[in-house]
Amino acid sequence: MSVIIILLIVSICIAGGFLVAFLWSVKDGQFDDIESPANRILFNNNKTNKK
Repeated sequence: MSVIIILLIVSICIAGGFLVAFLWSVKDGQFDDIESPANRILFNNNKTNKK
């Protein structure tokens, strides 16, 4: 029974860590620009590939 309690506490700590990381990335603006990555492949401005 004590193993279940330990696993429950560890899983809650890991889930809390993921929640903190997600909230931190949202606060830093990681998910603000959703248009550019999809359009970047259409407009390749890489000059190193031109010969």
